[in-house]
Amino acid sequence: MAVFADLVVLELASVLAGPSVGQFFAELGATVIKIENPATDGDVTRRWTLPTEDPEDERSAYFAAANWGKQSVALDLRGDAGQQLLHDLVLQADIVVTSYKPGDAAKLGADFETLAALNPRLLYAEVVGYPDSDRAGYDAVVQAESGFTFMNGETDGPPVKMPVALVDVLAAHQLKEALLVGLIERERTGRGGRFTVSLFQSAVASLANQATNWLTAGHAPQRIGSAHPNIAPYGTVFETADGERVVLAVGTDRQFAALCEVLDMGPIAGAPRFATNQQRVRNRGFLDLLLAERIAERDRSVLLAALAERHVPAGAVNDMPAVFEQSAAQSLVVRDEALAGVRHVAFQQDNHAPATLTPPPHYAVDTHTVLGDRLGLNNDELDRLAERNTIVARKP
Repeated sequence: MAVFADLVVLELASVLAGPSVGQFFAELGATVIKIENPATDGDVTRRWTLPTEDPEDERSAYFAAANWGKQSVALDLRGDAGQQLLHDLVLQADIVVTSYKPGDAAKLGADFETLAALNPRLLYAEVVGYPDSDRAGYDAVVQAESGFTFMNGETDGPPVKMPVALVDVLAAHQLKEALLVGLIERERTGRGGRFTVSLFQSAVASLANQATNWLTAGHAPQRIGSAHPNIAPYGTVFETADGERVVLAVGTDRQFAALCEVLDMGPIAGAPRFATNQQRVRNRGFLDLLLAERIAERDRSVLLAALAERHVPAGAVNDMPAVFEQSAAQSLVVRDEALAGVRHVAFQQDNHAPATLTPPPHYAVDTHTVLGDRLGLNNDELDRLAERNTIVARKP
């Protein structure tokens, strides 16, 4: 999809939220230039490696989660020369994405006021931790502070963090939406603007029914494992006869009646304690015991086929290898010789095939190319900048 083929994005962000925004635009055809910090040898996630990874390749699996389709330029913004190079690039840019700690952007000449004065059409997008505090934001901390960790886990167990950096992912979606609005506004007005998304508010905005259960009904959510506070049987995991696991997502009385028929427990559907969803929620403990006993008598594949035939929502509980055995998951995978990743653009658009993505870049591999092609710097000038440690340039 080359929807944004003429768009230039400067990514001054690291870790996951900001880089996810950059990859989103890269997948839609934009030129995304990742400005990396020589003081840290680039994005910190380059070194978040698993024991099974190649220690010689600084493109970790974590880095590959959000950095496909980009060019890497290593630029030291702590001095005037580096800031001048950034400002020259900003003159050609449409979007700048940042995720600096409070106060750092201004020190580096990368704050909104400075860059917008250079390029009034610029869309300046920033990820911060909190809207009303100078604290830096970290996903695990914000998960805890926004209620996700408290709600997650088994009833008799401790609070549990989500297994992905969920708040970073949610904040990235918020920032993508903000920038799409900004692009529309710029078409109308000719001017850019500043778009700030906080991790904390992104998390709170995603609490959905759990928030309104409290705000409207006065129900403070507690840990209930995989069960749903408003629906039953919905989300609870059951083990089948062959030792596999399934999950049910029964949201209507009709679906519940069909489930009972499949499990040869038809009279249960009309019993007063289970006839309505409210009654099933009230009596979920007893209901789960009855369902567990019957589900444990069926093999998973046979059970899921019977439930699908009766249009009862249910599915297998898959581990990661099983997830990517499915064609719908495989269609989102991007690969090169060493790395694989997942596309961030999951929607399909008629008449546009998904864009071909270059692999996540090695650190500083595009410094000479970008600064030479975009700013007209020759090899001697680039060599002098490298000698002064203003830039880092590495061979492909």
